Amino acid sequence: MENTPLNLERLLTTDEVAEMLGITEGTLRTWRCVKRYPLPYVKAGSKVRYRAADVAKFIDDHTVKPAT
Repeated sequence: MENTPLNLERLLTTDEVAEMLGITEGTLRTWRCVKRYPLPYVKAGSKVRYRAADVAKFIDDHTVKPAT
């Protein structure tokens, strides 16, 4: 069996993501609970974490671009 190194990015906490998005942790929890926005998260036991790439894609997908 080949030993391949994993390329794992650091997972962000709810507090970090809420700060990045300019919202409260409670708002982020509500979004998860009611599936308000398609922002993927990782759940391990009681811990919730977000991949930085998923947060970046969410921000990009919700960026309003000016009409040209």
